[in-house]
Amino acid sequence: MNNIENSLTFLDQLRANTADSHKNLESLPVSASITSTKVTAEAYAHYLKLMHDVIEDTENNIFPLLQNIFPDLEERKKLPLIDADLAFLNASKTDSNLPFTQNSENFSVPFAVGILYVVEGSSLGGRFILKNLQSVLGYEENGVSYFNGYGNKTGSSWKNFLNILTEYEEKNGNSDEIIAGADFAFQAIHQHFSK
Repeated sequence: MNNIENSLTFLDQLRANTADSHKNLESLPVSASITSTKVTAEAYAHYLKLMHDVIEDTENNIFPLLQNIFPDLEERKKLPLIDADLAFLNASKTDSNLPFTQNSENFSVPFAVGILYVVEGSSLGGRFILKNLQSVLGYEENGVSYFNGYGNKTGSSWKNFLNILTEYEEKNGNSDEIIAGADFAFQAIHQHFSK
């Protein structure tokens, strides 16, 4: 089996083992609200406040564990984008929650890689949400910085991330821990979004 088949097998395994958790997250009312043709600015602001916690926890507590694996983490920071969108919506974030690290900060590096897989993967879905927000709410640039994310580089940024991820897994043979981290991330976000 060559390296491409190995990496495809790992990515297929990662997707398959997190499919239910991913689907459960997408089916939550708060998730469905921003893909609805009846999305409101209030529902959108509520979603952004929840995502703010996810991104803040990721950038402050997960990124430091992964600096030696992903060389482009600085370019992957999205907290300023959410802050700009919340400011545009005149929505203030008054409290802060840590959906990933509130109960544990002792993640292994491969577990943290799995968490980042989920957070980075949301950029792809964000392109669909962006179109909905533009269509329904009329936000073209201001107010949708977070979902615009990497702009026309979203696809290539995701492919680059997956390349680093699969190389890391091939080198270290820790697929189970990466998958566990990804599944944990989906479930932690689900719990956070259910509050």
